[in-house]
Amino acid sequence: MAPTATTKNAPETSARRRSPLRWFATAPDAPRISDPGRIDGLYRRNRLSVLIAITCGYGFAYTCRLPLSVVKKPLLDQGIFGAEWLGIIGTGFSIGYALGKLVNGFLADHANVRRFFAAGVLMSALVNLAMSGFVSKWSWLALWTLNGWFQGAGSPCSAVALANWFSPRERGRYYGIFSSSHSLGEGLTFVFTAFLVASLGWQSGFAGPGIFCILVAFGILVFLRDRPETIGLPPVADWRNDHPSRAAEPLSPAESSRNQWRALRMPAMWILGLASACMYVSRYAINSWGMLYLQEHRQYSMVEAGLMLGLNTSAGLAGCIVYGFVSDKLFNARRPPVTLMFGIVEIISLILIFYTPPGHPIILSAAFILFGFTLSGLLAVLGGLFAMDILGKRSAGAALGFIGILSYLGSGVQEWISGRLIQKGISIETVTTINENGQSIVTNIKHYDFSTAITFWIGASFVSAFLAALLWKVKTKE
Repeated sequence: MAPTATTKNAPETSARRRSPLRWFATAPDAPRISDPGRIDGLYRRNRLSVLIAITCGYGFAYTCRLPLSVVKKPLLDQGIFGAEWLGIIGTGFSIGYALGKLVNGFLADHANVRRFFAAGVLMSALVNLAMSGFVSKWSWLALWTLNGWFQGAGSPCSAVALANWFSPRERGRYYGIFSSSHSLGEGLTFVFTAFLVASLGWQSGFAGPGIFCILVAFGILVFLRDRPETIGLPPVADWRNDHPSRAAEPLSPAESSRNQWRALRMPAMWILGLASACMYVSRYAINSWGMLYLQEHRQYSMVEAGLMLGLNTSAGLAGCIVYGFVSDKLFNARRPPVTLMFGIVEIISLILIFYTPPGHPIILSAAFILFGFTLSGLLAVLGGLFAMDILGKRSAGAALGFIGILSYLGSGVQEWISGRLIQKGISIETVTTINENGQSIVTNIKHYDFSTAITFWIGASFVSAFLAALLWKVKTKE
């Protein structure tokens, strides 16, 4: 009987194995290892590898996310695109990222994140290489929207890996370390990509990151790991003996999927998502328009503007780590008190950035440092950590996907509104000069008025802080 059944089911099993999508599925649980010494060794070695993979992999992949922010002024100066159309292309990325993060988030809970993450980075790299080869409004919009979708795999995959390899009461500080990847990637983009563009032209701003991220995708495949159970390890909460009071019984895949959808109807998740969306307005105000603002309003060169934004992102490396440590150690994994403190300082820093009079570079530099430090902490908690606390590790990918779609819809709205406001604020000054031959040369110089956009950006930070404060009593789940 048994051989007959095996023969009967063999074609079906073989078909499933031949399906290309099966390559992305998480492996089945391996027989459980019983040797405590071997378990300890495997956990310690693989946890370090996972942390390196998600932090460096996600950070380096950022270089394929932000090139458009660096090349905006060359594109504007050469008349290739206007500010409004650049805002539309940026909105396309945000929509693609939002949808991609949501869908990929649900898939990541059931995927081999090592392969899934690497594939997303590779496809993003290929899109950047394509962007460097030609200029077309609609093609760029389509490609940059696709880039958003592929980039949307990184955060959920990283969150799932983090939730599987690190237990609840240590998750805050390790998530803080992982969140430094945002600042790492932004710093690389604003400093080194700016040097590339200033030296070789705007095309290198896409080609350089594209080539680099092909190597990054390979590195993710080498260092990232699937779930601990796939190599015979017990769940991390068992290994660490770290079970919160709200720990739940194991769920079947079908029950897990239903649990994802039920959890996403929680009011706390919607409040958190809207708070994150408003925070993303101010975040991408600086990331997307900061280079142009510093070049036009503060008269910085491209390299100087890149270094100033690099200073901002360098401070962010410390901000997310400090946030995770303080919330874990000083507030027993309670996020709202630290979130409120960071939110207030972030608003103050934005006011200093935009309203400090010219001629005070030290104050401006200090303001960018404060902004980077506090924004990175807020990004860690509102953009993922608190969602994982609310839903627990079984829905970590869905949590990141849900927060991601609201966050990047906020970013997309920011891109569109900011582009329109800045475009409407453009004025043209006609300057006439006399050359050495006595001929008159007429030059039209564009000036950009950011005042209305700045009011919009700072107002969004106020709303974000208020919404986050409403989550004061929300508790953690395993």
